[in-house]
Amino acid sequence: MSKKQIYIQVTYVEPYFDTSELQHRPTHFDRNYNLKRFMYASPFTMDTNRAHGSLPEQYKRKTILTVERAFPYVKTRTGIIDRERLILSPIEVAIEDLQKKTDELRAAIQQEPADPKILQMVIQGCISTAVNQGPLEVANIFLNPIMNGLELPNIHHNRLRLCFKEFTRRLAEALKRNKTLIHADQREYQKDLENKFTKFTESLQPLLSACKQTAIIETTLTNNKSVKKIRSSRSFNNGTSTSSSVILTGSQPEEETST
Repeated sequence: MSKKQIYIQVTYVEPYFDTSELQHRPTHFDRNYNLKRFMYASPFTMDTNRAHGSLPEQYKRKTILTVERAFPYVKTRTGIIDRERLILSPIEVAIEDLQKKTDELRAAIQQEPADPKILQMVIQGCISTAVNQGPLEVANIFLNPIMNGLELPNIHHNRLRLCFKEFTRRLAEALKRNKTLIHADQREYQKDLENKFTKFTESLQPLLSACKQTAIIETTLTNNKSVKKIRSSRSFNNGTSTSSSVILTGSQPEEETST
């Protein structure tokens, strides 16, 4: 790259809101007015130069830009005054993708007037066995090691489990919604979608149950190791005694003290 040349990369950005800000922007207007922060994402892999890889290799870099003037503005361009980068791990990327699919299902269900073609396309994309990196493959990649005892669950595994619960619930609602929209010539198609959904939930349930049970066991063990209750009894010269209970954090051994 020559020092005398300047390279410009053109990409699109979307408004960025953190969790607390979303609570103060409940309406469509609020989320499209007075915007000063924008985000664009760049997929990458750690060990290769490829942008896209398999599910366990796929990372994502989010770049959050803060601009000088809030949009909409009289000008179409404004200066950038701050830049922040966030790196999402493969399981965080999978969680984000699953949340987007859930949002697509919700939007298709709530669309008025209803559009059966859009609804069926979204459903098919969620449960089709031809999707190599679909939701079930995500569950197998990240939750199967927990079911087999190869890994212990962490906060991301629990988030993924909860996302799958919401995703499955929305998918069931979408199938019910689609059943009310189809004509007689699509009853076989509806039955096929329902059969695929049943197989999907049957394959998913053991993975979610194993993750939940392991998380409960791990939490119990952690609590037992980190909290110790020590009872101390002290006798004084006047013959009286007092007892007290003290809660200590950490993995210190239990002690009995007396003086």
